[in-house]
Amino acid sequence: MTDFETLGWERAGAVVRITLNRPDAANGMNDVLAGELAAAAARCDHDPSIRAVVLTGSGRFFSAGGDLRAMGTQDGPVGGFVKGIADDLHRATSTFARMDAPLVVAVNGVAAGAGFSLAVSGDLVLAAASASFTMAYTRAGLSPDGGATYHLPRLIGLRRTQELILTNRTLSADEAAAWGLVTRVVPDDELAEAATELAGQLATGSAAAHGTVKRLLLASFGSGLEEQMELEGRGIAARAGSADGQEGIRAFLEKRRPVFG
Repeated sequence: MTDFETLGWERAGAVVRITLNRPDAANGMNDVLAGELAAAAARCDHDPSIRAVVLTGSGRFFSAGGDLRAMGTQDGPVGGFVKGIADDLHRATSTFARMDAPLVVAVNGVAAGAGFSLAVSGDLVLAAASASFTMAYTRAGLSPDGGATYHLPRLIGLRRTQELILTNRTLSADEAAAWGLVTRVVPDDELAEAATELAGQLATGSAAAHGTVKRLLLASFGSGLEEQMELEGRGIAARAGSADGQEGIRAFLEKRRPVFG
């Protein structure tokens, strides 16, 4: 399925680039975009030949968050409509987090509200120098979604999370990097190439090893020390006995680059 209405889908080898593509609506999350994003994430998860994913936006915005115009023009109960959007966004975020393929988010512009939540959920996050980040929810009388209240305290701590959500402070790309919200800031005109290069590098790695790393990190805040180390022990044992693990060990001994299946 590549005929999305609100998403761009491009594949080059083992790398897929997904582009939020509602530039006239600042890539705002409506029911169609959220549903298609969940479907795109599921496709990435179910196709083992996809080994890295890039997520970015079209136009000046990465995403301005929830589409308030769509919310405000509903004939029926707006709460149910918004819950449906949130459910699809959450399914997409959860799938991206649990699939083996690493997710590289390339933040090309403003990331606000759910756009902020989605941006920082990536495994690696590159930000254009002109990008900016703001929660914006309470300004509209709303509360966060998209995993913001899960990811932000873990990335930057409770106090800074409270400040971002309650004051709607805007962070520049450099500030977001200094706070630990993004991996690296790159010049605007180099963002697409940098994300493609990073995803290509990741795609040559072991998909199973990447997936194990992602699952271990997801478990780390809910596990005690001994429980987490047991998960690590079981994980590395499984990887060592796998075809990728055997290839990695042989490549080390033979002083060559591994070729993972």
